[in-house]
Amino acid sequence: MTGAPGSRIASQGRVAPATVSDLEPVATSFASVSGSDAASQAPTRAESAVALWLLACCLLVLAIIVVGGVTRLTHSGLSITEWQPIVGTLPPLTDHDWQVAFDKYRATPEYQQVNQGMSLEAFKGIFWWEYFHRLLGRLVGVAFLVPFAWFAAKGMVPAGCRFQLAGIFALGGLQGGMGWYMVKSGLVDDARVSPFRLTAHLGLAFLILGSMLWVALSLLHSRREAAATRGARSARRWSFGIVALALLMVLTGGFVAGIRAGLAYNTFPLMNGAWIPAEILMREPAWTNFFWNMATVQFDHRVGAWLLFLLVPVLWWKLRTGDGVPARAKNGGHALLAALAVQLALGIATLLLFVPLSLAALHQAGAALVFAAAVYVAHAMR
Repeated sequence: MTGAPGSRIASQGRVAPATVSDLEPVATSFASVSGSDAASQAPTRAESAVALWLLACCLLVLAIIVVGGVTRLTHSGLSITEWQPIVGTLPPLTDHDWQVAFDKYRATPEYQQVNQGMSLEAFKGIFWWEYFHRLLGRLVGVAFLVPFAWFAAKGMVPAGCRFQLAGIFALGGLQGGMGWYMVKSGLVDDARVSPFRLTAHLGLAFLILGSMLWVALSLLHSRREAAATRGARSARRWSFGIVALALLMVLTGGFVAGIRAGLAYNTFPLMNGAWIPAEILMREPAWTNFFWNMATVQFDHRVGAWLLFLLVPVLWWKLRTGDGVPARAKNGGHALLAALAVQLALGIATLLLFVPLSLAALHQAGAALVFAAAVYVAHAMR
């Protein structure tokens, strides 16, 4: 069998060593069966450790998103009138400390315009929500910075991730600053914080969540060779589009929260008997309706929900039927579809029941899970 790949029968009947040219067809055949080398490589122990740390940080960010939502819903965000990153770690410990904190709150527009006559005990109730929100923010910072420094000192952070992780830490610092910038807007004249600053604060939290999840997944799953089939290319484009749409939904939700638009038009699917409320463009100039008109702001949020309701199943089908779509993306598509179904049900229930605290908090958590599932699918299709 002269010329057979991998071995050659010599004239004496002995097996001669294979040459490089003999082995090339075998290597090509093996690669076509097993897939690319990158796809078959398992993460190193260092990569796995860094990825698990980032996933734990993702859970902390999810917690702070939910607690931040509760803080907003209980109108607790303006109860702490100073930003003291270090000293503020300790809450009031004595009756005198509590009275000082309460006196500072009584000088705010929220107390004078909304909570006039509030007791000290009632103030403690809103204080603790804001305190735990800020404490979680500090915890996220420490939980990110200390392990990052330790992993870097041990040489466990892959070179390609160092700038990404440093950028995420910078985003965390910006997020803390934006939080205080938001609170300041409610301590001057208006009893409510700026909806623009609130939405920016919320959007940064989701950007941090998505960035950490992306880097963690990159460490756990090596980059594969992108499938060249039409179905895979279409699913890839759709997956990134759904990530963008999910983030846009979060931002419109920020404006709904910022002007408390969820307390109006508490019917579904119609908005007080109409698909498009007549007052949707009642403000002048017209662009202000998209940020300060309850009808328009809630309508925009509903449109985003309808788009996700229609488009996510299309992505799911493309993932399920497309050639060259990895199994990880298909599994992520199932999770995304399920998370969206739960999230839409929570959103409708929250609206119909006039925004009860428990459902509203779950709705905010659901938004984070839908966004994370979309990021997971897009990462699998990268």
